[in-house]
Amino acid sequence: MENQQHSEATTANGMGQVMLPDIHNLTTQIVNLQFIGTPGPNSDWVLIDAGMTHSEDRIIEAATERFGANRPPKAILLTHGHFDHVGAIVPLAEKWRDVPIYAHRLELPYLTGRAAYPPPDPTVGGGLVARLSVLFPDDPIDLRDRVQALPDDGTISELPGWKWIHTPGHTPGHVSLFREEDRVLIAGDAFITVKQESLLAVLTQEQELHGPPAYFTPDWQAAWESVKILAALKPSVAYTGHGRPMSGDLLTNGLDNLARDFDQIAIPKHGRYVH
Repeated sequence: MENQQHSEATTANGMGQVMLPDIHNLTTQIVNLQFIGTPGPNSDWVLIDAGMTHSEDRIIEAATERFGANRPPKAILLTHGHFDHVGAIVPLAEKWRDVPIYAHRLELPYLTGRAAYPPPDPTVGGGLVARLSVLFPDDPIDLRDRVQALPDDGTISELPGWKWIHTPGHTPGHVSLFREEDRVLIAGDAFITVKQESLLAVLTQEQELHGPPAYFTPDWQAAWESVKILAALKPSVAYTGHGRPMSGDLLTNGLDNLARDFDQIAIPKHGRYVH
C-alpha cells in the first residue's frame, strides 16, 4: 500500500494521474472526476462526477482505454451538482441509458430542475477565478427521473467496501466517499488541494490543502464540520474535485490543520455568506 500511495504517475497524453491501481483521476479543464475499478475488459467500474460541459467524449475515451469499448459503468455517483461536476452528465446519461445515477436526496432539487444554487460570491478568495465566478452557471440541470437518492444507510451497492458520507457546506447535499480497508477518500469539494480561487494556482496545480472553493460555498459552519468529519477518518490518500491527489504527511498534517483552524485558513473575513 505504501508503494501505491507514492507511485503517482501522469499518463503520456496528460489525461489523468494514477495513484492507486483501481482509481483513475481524470482532469477536465478545471475539475477532476474519478473512475473506480480495476483496469480490464471484464471489470465493473463506477464513475464519480461528470466533469465540465462538452467533456463527455474525453470521459468515454478514457473509459474505453481503461475498461474496453462498450463497457458502461455500473453506476454514476455525483458528489454534488455544481456545473463543473455535472457538465457531461446529460449526454452520458443519454449514452448509458440503463446506468443508475445517484446523489444525496438534498441535492436532488438542483439535479431535477426544481431549484438553483445560491449565487456565487466573487468577493472572496482574492483571485481571478473567484472574480469571474459571477459568469459561472448556477442554474439547475434536469435529469428528471434518471437520478435517484443514495440509500440512507451510507452504502453503495455498486461499490462494495465503500460508504458515502454526507459532507454539506459547499452544497446542501454534498457527499464524499470513503473505503475503510485502505482509508482512501474521495472528498469531492469538501476540501481541495489547490487554491481554486487563483488562476495561477489552477494553471500550475501547486499542491496545497484548502477548504472548498470559496466563491460557491454558502454555509461555512457546515463546511467546517464536514472537514472535521473527514479529518477524523485519517485518510491515507485523498482524491479531490480540484487539485492533484494527496497522500502521506502532507495530507495528514494539512487536513488536521484545516480541521483545527478552518476559521482562519478557509473562512473568508468578509463575504455574502460569511455570517
